[in-house]
Parts: sequence; C-alpha cells; structure tokens
Amino acid sequence: MAHGRALLAGLPQRGRILDLGSGGGLPGLVLATFQPALELTLLEARQRAGRFLREAVAALGRTDIAVVEARAEEAARRPDLRQSYDAVVARSFGPPAVTAECAVGFVRPGGRLVVSEPPGGGEGPAERWPAEGLEALGFGPPARAGTGEATFVSLEKVRADDRWPRRVGVPAKRPLWTAG
Repeated sequence: MAHGRALLAGLPQRGRILDLGSGGGLPGLVLATFQPALELTLLEARQRAGRFLREAVAALGRTDIAVVEARAEEAARRPDLRQSYDAVVARSFGPPAVTAECAVGFVRPGGRLVVSEPPGGGEGPAERWPAEGLEALGFGPPARAGTGEATFVSLEKVRADDRWPRRVGVPAKRPLWTAG
C-alpha cells in the first residue's frame, strides 16, 4: 500500500499514463486500482505477458485500459502513442539509460517519467541518472520521491527530440551511459 501511495505522489491525478514493460501488471494495475480516473496503457513486448494483462484487465472489468503488445522502441514511433502521455511509469524495465531512452518517445514535453528504484541502493539519483545523459534525451535533472523501500526517480521531459529512441535493441546494446 505504501508503495502505491508513494508512486501516486509523482503522478497526475488525471491524464494518460503508460506502464513501460508492464509484465505482471506492476505498477499499471496498481494505478488502475488507486487512481481509476487515469487513462492507462500497459505496454508489454512478450505475448504471454500481454495475454495475462488482457485477462487481468478483463477480470477487473476495466474496458478503458489498453494493452499494447510491442517493443518500446517501435511503439514509441507510433503516431497514436508518440509524445502523447502525461507520464510513463516503469518498474524493473532495465538499466536507467535503457529505461529513459525507451520511455522518452512516449512522454509529452512537460510530462514525467517515474521509475521505481531498487531498494537499499547506495547510489543516489545523480549517479544512476546523470544529468548529461538525461539532457541529451530531453529530460531535466532527476528528483527522488518516496521513502524507505518505496523509492522513485521522477524525470520531467523538458524538450522533444525525435532522435529517441533508437531502433530495437540499440538502447540496451549501446546505452547512452552506464550507472555508477
């Protein structure tokens, strides 16, 4: 419960939210429960997980939640998804550089990327999320939210840049930075 409240602190109460690499539905399905006014899209590349998400959304009786099965790098280029979200949330998607690059194409300027951070990490947001790399993508400096085990980094998109993300697989193979 504390995890859900901490996440909500960095998100708008209304608007379009994309869960990047939704997997088992965290945090997207939690957001659907705590903030039913949000317009949610669950993005997942794996067919099996996508099938699970569609079944979970149906079990919740939520016909307003979209499930998109696609790689983030490709989906971020779709006109109906490109820069159309007030926020993107991610939990365990990948290293910071991969997560930021794959998310940036979905977030509208002025919107936010909110990422769940590993518990008990010794590194601060500046080490994991360096300003130079974030600036190249169009994000402002990182802000940490939450306390204890529920810690998040929040990044505001300050400008649009059509270069990102690069084609499928490139963000992971050649990240713009490495944490720590």
